[in-house]
Amino acid sequence: MRTIIYVDGFNLYYSALKRTPYKWLDLKAVFQKILAPHHDIVKIKYFTARVSGMTDPKQPIRQQTYIRALAHCIPEFEAIYGHFLSHPVWAPLANSTSANKKVQIIKTEEKGSDVNLAVHLLHDA
Repeated sequence: MRTIIYVDGFNLYYSALKRTPYKWLDLKAVFQKILAPHHDIVKIKYFTARVSGMTDPKQPIRQQTYIRALAHCIPEFEAIYGHFLSHPVWAPLANSTSANKKVQIIKTEEKGSDVNLAVHLLHDA
């Protein structure tokens, strides 16, 4: 059975890999173990956005190194990129005795990855 794998890169990282020793996860090997033997993985589509490095200058290098390693080792691998949007918002101050104490922060949100995943899923089906 021809099988395409769709991976939400940020959900995978932040819900399963962050703060673990498994950051260099071989996606193909994982899915080959999960799926029945009759599945032929023809494509692994990895949806993400390029991180900025605003809080950690080495973060974009680590992300690109991981994605390049996956692309090099897994011929079926393809990265599809969304983007980030940042904008100022007001948020309550943590540990404040006053409920009205707010500070302005920069909120960064990933955009496009979910839509890209849905569009690819529909197109591939």
